[in-house]
Amino acid sequence: MVLALIRVLAKLPLPVLHGLGRFLGRCIYAFPGRYRERLRSNARQAGYTDAAFARRAAAETGAMILETPKIWLDTAQCLERVSSHEEHVVQEALAEGRGILYLTPHLGCFEITARHLVRYGPLTVMYRPPRYAALEPAMEHARNMPGLRAVPATMQGVREFVRALKRDEAVGMLPDQVPGSGDGVWAPFFGRPALTMTLAGKLARQTGVAVIMLAGERLPRGQGWRMHYLRLPEPLPAEPEALAKLINTSMESLIQRFPEQYLWSYNRYKIPSDAPPLPDSFT
Repeated sequence: MVLALIRVLAKLPLPVLHGLGRFLGRCIYAFPGRYRERLRSNARQAGYTDAAFARRAAAETGAMILETPKIWLDTAQCLERVSSHEEHVVQEALAEGRGILYLTPHLGCFEITARHLVRYGPLTVMYRPPRYAALEPAMEHARNMPGLRAVPATMQGVREFVRALKRDEAVGMLPDQVPGSGDGVWAPFFGRPALTMTLAGKLARQTGVAVIMLAGERLPRGQGWRMHYLRLPEPLPAEPEALAKLINTSMESLIQRFPEQYLWSYNRYKIPSDAPPLPDSFT
């Protein structure tokens, strides 16, 4: 049933999907609850206090959800709608002849980014099984794209990442997910301490690759997406806390380019039960 609905949505024109998604996003936001409160709270933390901003952010979340089936099942047509004026950032990194670690936050359309990057060479990405098992067949289909390899978010997946980077290939991951046990340090994110993963920094330091932050901005009226790139300056800090802070600061810079399209409802400031204590500098 779910897969059938996904297939139907994938056949709709992108402007229709974006329009319908924005309408549904606003409707869901209209109901009081945890979702709305978290979205507003996280946006206010970043300085976006206007109620109209929160409604636009909710609308963009709806557009993100409804565009996903088309990206999964009609990839070629979607890739024709991707543009950028910053491709030189990737080209310069490729010319150095080493691997690239791509960091894609929950900003804009993060489903299109990996598929776009395959044009530059093999890409390995990390995935987690979907919360709803009914989505797994569609996600499996989406992952079976030439040049794109998905590995599980396990130690085996980390080893595959290291092997790919040492082959001077590229890997991609989300830098703003709340990390699991033992893989996080506290770093400021829009002025509030957030448990930030150290895996990205460890991979970059261990393999000596270039690190590029990127996101796909959703364009108005279903025109497609514009890719944004931001390369992290080198040499990278050696201390995990300093490197995590650099990643978060770079993420903030990218988000500020089109802030309505960040997933403000994501529980970025979650404190797991096994999280390390806050340093004195944050208390």
